[in-house]
Amino acid sequence: MTTPNVPVTGATAAGATISKDVRLADFTTLRIGGPADRLVEVTTEQELIDAVREADAASQPVLLLSGGSNVVIGDEGFRGTVIKIATRGIRVDADACSGAMIHIQAGEDWDAVVQRAIAEEWSGLESMSGIPGLAGSTPVQNVGAYGHEVAETIASVRVWDRVDNAVRTIFAANCGFTYRNSRFKADPTRYAVLEVAFQLPLGDLSAPIGYAELARTLDVEPGSRAPMTEVREAVLALRRSKGMVLDETDHDTWSAGSFFTNPLLDTTADVPAGAPQWPQPDGRIKTSAAWLIEHAGIAKGFSIGNAAVSTKHTLALTNRGNATSKELLALATHVRTQVHHAFNITLVNEPVLVNCAL
Repeated sequence: MTTPNVPVTGATAAGATISKDVRLADFTTLRIGGPADRLVEVTTEQELIDAVREADAASQPVLLLSGGSNVVIGDEGFRGTVIKIATRGIRVDADACSGAMIHIQAGEDWDAVVQRAIAEEWSGLESMSGIPGLAGSTPVQNVGAYGHEVAETIASVRVWDRVDNAVRTIFAANCGFTYRNSRFKADPTRYAVLEVAFQLPLGDLSAPIGYAELARTLDVEPGSRAPMTEVREAVLALRRSKGMVLDETDHDTWSAGSFFTNPLLDTTADVPAGAPQWPQPDGRIKTSAAWLIEHAGIAKGFSIGNAAVSTKHTLALTNRGNATSKELLALATHVRTQVHHAFNITLVNEPVLVNCAL
């Protein structure tokens, strides 16, 4: 269910910071991307709405840029208005019976949110420690890690609907959440996320640990719970070992995270012999993109120009210092082609591609 449309008045982005010819590489974790004609940095919800409305009224292309951790921007940049989301604010309603309802503005740092949840004993987000980016992006991608995803705890998402010209609240059942996908990702030009509400149980123990690697690291049985602080430490250690925690001095972390999603196959017969397989609720089978890449003959560190497969994890494609989007996408195309030739499976990119394509 969704709430009725609520028109919003006001037609200027007063108070927002506006810059021209801004190098977008400086706003992405890949450190790749050409200039934007115009960049508007918004720090309040109203500034965000006004900036989107102004650009739409002028028929300008709009790019909503969050933490820049899940995007590849072309070397030519973006001809239009880039809206950099920097809104802040967390509102909490908590009681012993219903748990904690956490309303988080889109521009809040995601890992800081996870840290606060653990400190306040709000359970359910701990396995997503160390994921870069901002809170507003989490429902778009249905962000997840180590056996959990945000769809499990999101109650609702407040958005600016660019078609209806109104603020709407979309409840979880209508967000269209699937593996690394959502209603918002499927229709990227319609919605600007303003706020995300999470419903979290109270307590110091984690959600059930369903991911075997994490369970082994914690030395617990799959399906059991562990102190959230220990889960966070274990997750961060695992992510660091794979170059998945941002570090300016480590080029393995100059990436957009996992570049390809794990394929969903129709039957077990479609899974290559020896490949991991995880049955899904809809009857399909998920397998490992990293396994497919490695067994297609792509080695860690393989490079094309200044773009390279991470030396720590084959799912991450990295910038070794001066990579262009052309080099990165040539590398991605090579990886995808090799996997398709070896297994007849086509990998799907996870990052959003802006003014570039595979």
